Amino acid sequence: MDAPFRFLENPFQQRITLPDRFKVIREQPITRSSIMTDFTFHTLENTTGHTRELLEGIRKGYGFIPNLFAYMAEAPTTVEAYLALNDLVSRGSLSAAQQQVALLAVSVENECEFCSVAHRAIGKMKGANAQTLNALASHSEIADAKDRALADFTQAVVRQRGRPSAAEIQAFLGTGFTRQQILEVILIVSIKTLSNYINHLTKPEPNKELLAAI
Repeated sequence: MDAPFRFLENPFQQRITLPDRFKVIREQPITRSSIMTDFTFHTLENTTGHTRELLEGIRKGYGFIPNLFAYMAEAPTTVEAYLALNDLVSRGSLSAAQQQVALLAVSVENECEFCSVAHRAIGKMKGANAQTLNALASHSEIADAKDRALADFTQAVVRQRGRPSAAEIQAFLGTGFTRQQILEVILIVSIKTLSNYINHLTKPEPNKELLAAI
């Protein structure tokens, strides 16, 4: 960010077949609530030192503190890594609008609500095609051919754990993207893996400033 959740069947649940004369009591499946950990919501009021400095810098940059960072500040080095990666993404050859399309594509594929809202809002600010942003969010067809190729390739990288097929790579290159931009997409996947996975654990609510900008 410049600036829904699915749980698999519990793999630890017993699957034992015994004769009928034995009464098997299965373990209670692990539920979402039983594995969640509460994280501190860091603010300028309850934080000091270097962590507070980071949050103050974020507030100055955005005009508010996105709730993602309020939880991420539990580990200041993670905030620093995110900000550094964000700066590197911004210096790539993809346009600012294309970066937001790819960032949103990863967030949608990873089912991260906060980042999906954030990149729809920031994408709009950066001049990304509104139909592209709305189509990504609603899992519908993207009209613009180049945006569609970028989103499809980005999501293929995520879905296939960095192993897009030769056909998918060729389709991406065939719409005018470069080999350099293949690696830039992987950088974008890297930064969104960091934030999307943290958000799966901390569950930040989208800020009203982001919701208002969609």
